[in-house]
Amino acid sequence: MQLPDHVPVRLVLADDEALLRRGLRVLLEADGRVEVVAEAADGAALLDAVRRYRPDVALVDVQMPGMDGLAALRALLAWTNPPAVAVLTTFDLDDYVATALELGAQGFLLKDAEPEALTRAVVDLAAGGAVLDPRITARLLPKFRTAGRFRQNPQLDNLSAREKQVLALLANGRSNHAIATSLGLSEATVKSYVSTVLTKLGVENRVQAALVAHQVGGAW
Repeated sequence: MQLPDHVPVRLVLADDEALLRRGLRVLLEADGRVEVVAEAADGAALLDAVRRYRPDVALVDVQMPGMDGLAALRALLAWTNPPAVAVLTTFDLDDYVATALELGAQGFLLKDAEPEALTRAVVDLAAGGAVLDPRITARLLPKFRTAGRFRQNPQLDNLSAREKQVLALLANGRSNHAIATSLGLSEATVKSYVSTVLTKLGVENRVQAALVAHQVGGAW
């Protein structure tokens, strides 16, 4: 999905702390790129809000009373045409984040992220990108390896120069559209490159590919 530049991203924000939700709403709506169309204090309310408002993006706390973020995520991503979803987290919830990514979340953000980083992440999610807070990406990679989600030593040397360019942009959360614009390629060509990169790295999706790229630090 590629929204016109003048249309704000429609966002549902789910967290059980009302004060945090209020603060995030103010930050995210400050420059007009994001509109928080609904807030939710638990997973059930999140699902209701998504049904009612059809947002482009949902930011979801993984720990909420009643139906928690993981249960809501599991239900939401089984729907037809769900919104892009990223989880809101803290430093001590790596296992929850890993599970959320396995369920299909497009990334994760720490709750204390800088306002511009939060806004940019929401905009990138709406465009089809993945968002990974660099402060905890390296800690997640061993969990995926232990679970057998991808190879112990991904074959980065097997990537062509163009595939490495695509991976670098993908790791920065760029959508296929943004990658195509940056490299002067068609979106169909970028989609093909992304598929090849995932296969060569032995990963299942672009979020896992981004985790690998962040882990090696671009040394390739």
